[in-house]
Amino acid sequence: MPYISVEEHLPGITGLLEYRKDSAQPIRELTQLLLRGPSTLTEGERELIATIVSHNNECRFCTTAHTAAADLLLGESDTAAKIKQDIESAPVSEKMKALLTIARQVQQSGKHVTEASIQRAKQAGATDMEIHDTVLIAALFCLYNRYVDGLSTVAPQDPAFYKGLADRIVNHGYTRLPQGYDHLKKKTHS
Repeated sequence: MPYISVEEHLPGITGLLEYRKDSAQPIRELTQLLLRGPSTLTEGERELIATIVSHNNECRFCTTAHTAAADLLLGESDTAAKIKQDIESAPVSEKMKALLTIARQVQQSGKHVTEASIQRAKQAGATDMEIHDTVLIAALFCLYNRYVDGLSTVAPQDPAFYKGLADRIVNHGYTRLPQGYDHLKKKTHS
């Protein structure tokens, strides 16, 4: 049960963002820019960064939501599952293994990022911008994970909820839906 009163039909981060729309706006804009804006990293790769950080922060809502979004963008569910088990054996490029490792280090603490990790990423072809954005995405998802769990938001059990959320994330991005979220009141969650 959430620690504050949020709309029951808006579990996870959405209810919190709707609770305080003024603080939500810049967070949404930054997320939209980093995860859906122009980048040499694919949207699926950026969702994998969100997934590994959320997974290691043990944020069930964010892990499940961004795994579903990554799966939808990648067109398969093997990659996201494998990065959560072991980055080094996951079916991603050496560059992505290096960037995911950096993201995991940021999740622990910014001071955990090592020069060796940065050099590994650069040797694998990562640009300074890709390294920058990986660190910023990882830091942003630490904020989200702590926001969601720090206020004890609801994380639905039903996998169908996360498929619908992934569809919304992939097709509408991270900006607020123009019509709001009242249409979700009709849908129940577990």
